[in-house]
Amino acid sequence: MPEDSHIEKSKAIQRRTGKTFHLATRVLPERVRHPTYVLYAFFRIADEVVDDANGTPPDQQAARLEELRDEALGRVETDSDVLAAFQEVGEEYDVPDGEIHAFVDAMKSDIDTDRYETYDDLRAYMRGSAAAVGAMMTAIMGTEDEEAALPHAVALGEAFQMTNFLRDVREDVVDRDRIYLPLETLERHGVPERQVEDLEFSEGFADAMREEIGRTERLYRQGVAGIEYLPEDCQFAVLLSAVLYADHHREIRKQGYDVLSAEPELGTARKLWLAARTRWHWQWNRDPVAVFRRVSALPESGRTRYEAEPPEPVPVR
Repeated sequence: MPEDSHIEKSKAIQRRTGKTFHLATRVLPERVRHPTYVLYAFFRIADEVVDDANGTPPDQQAARLEELRDEALGRVETDSDVLAAFQEVGEEYDVPDGEIHAFVDAMKSDIDTDRYETYDDLRAYMRGSAAAVGAMMTAIMGTEDEEAALPHAVALGEAFQMTNFLRDVREDVVDRDRIYLPLETLERHGVPERQVEDLEFSEGFADAMREEIGRTERLYRQGVAGIEYLPEDCQFAVLLSAVLYADHHREIRKQGYDVLSAEPELGTARKLWLAARTRWHWQWNRDPVAVFRRVSALPESGRTRYEAEPPEPVPVR
C-alpha cells in the first residue's frame, strides 16, 4: 500500500477536482478507498496535460503523456508522489497494463481530436477514457467473477463519461473548442456544428440532448445491473456513484435541455440528500437495481422514444 502522505496528496486532488465522485469514494471500505484516491489522481494528472495545456505545443503534450505512461507502468522512476503511489497500486492489485495503455492513448487523442462524427467514434474514445477506468476499478475491488462484472463496469464507466459530456457542453466549447456530442446526432435534429460553437440553443438541440440522454440512461441500467457481481462492501458506493451522476440528467431536464447557457450543477445539499435516501433504501433492500430504480433520476419506463438499442460489447483487455 502507498505511503500515507502519497494517499493524502491523491485524496486532495480528488476532493478538489471530483466532488461528486469524492462523496461516493468516501463510503468505500478503506482497502479500496485509498487505491481509488490514487487511481483518480493519476487520471486527473493525465487529463490535465491536455485540458489545461495553456498554450503548450501538441508535441510537448504528447511527450508528457508518454512520460506519464512510462511512470505509470513502472518502466522508469518518478519524482511524483502520485505516480509513485500508482506504481505500487498497479503492482499490488495487478492492474492490467493494457488498461493503462488504453487510458493514456485516449488522453493523447484529445490533443488533436475535438469532434466526433458518430457515436461509434465517441465510444472508441471512451474505451480508454471511461471503460478502462471501470476495468481498473474492478481490479482494485478484488472482484471474484471479473468475467461477469467487467461488461457492466465498462457500461457504467461510459455512462459516467457521457453524463460529463452532456453536462459540460458549454465548458468544453468555451474552454477547449471541443464538442463531444456526436455530429450525426446533431445533424439528425437539424443542428449545425456552428450553432453549438456559438452556444445557440434550439428545440433541435434539445431533441439531440434527449437522444443522447436516452442512450446514456440505458448504459446506467446496464451498469447498475452488474453491481451484484462486485464485493459486498463495495456495492453501495458504486450504486451511490450511479445515483449521483445520473441526477445531473434531472438538472438537465429541469433546464429544458439548455446546457449551452449554463452548466447544470448538483448542490451539496442535494448530494447529501441523495446519499441519505440511497442509504435508507439500501438498508431495507440490498438489490442494486431495485434501489436505483427507486432513488435515481432515470424515468421509470425502460426506454424513451430517443433511446438507442444497446451497444455492442466493447472488448476488455
